[in-house]
Amino acid sequence: MPQEPTDTVKLLSDLVVKGYTVLHIEQLPRFVPMGGGKGIPGSMAAVMFENFGIVLGAAMALGYRIERVTPQAWQKELGLGTSKGLSKTEWKNKLKGRAQELFPNIPITLKTADALLIWEFGRRKT
Repeated sequence: MPQEPTDTVKLLSDLVVKGYTVLHIEQLPRFVPMGGGKGIPGSMAAVMFENFGIVLGAAMALGYRIERVTPQAWQKELGLGTSKGLSKTEWKNKLKGRAQELFPNIPITLKTADALLIWEFGRRKT
């Protein structure tokens, strides 16, 4: 995710110029547990929802067709199974490994793996 909203708009604008017209975006949960052992900090939830709104608004303004996708849908399509029995770190490393298989020439991090896997899901669906 670009640091500045204007950079997000530029990225999406540049992709439109290259012919991309559909944006597959992961549907955010309606409830995010916060704090405690299993939750996420409120500040992290706020950033996640803010970024979702920025991407969604920019994509709509640029004329993208928006396709919301659940984590279960894209993970199933890519044959990833579920995170059951895995720690969060093990699951994220599994996603990173699959992204590295699909995109061997792109540097993959734990932060970029999901986005690339959702892009691959969208590529297969359009």
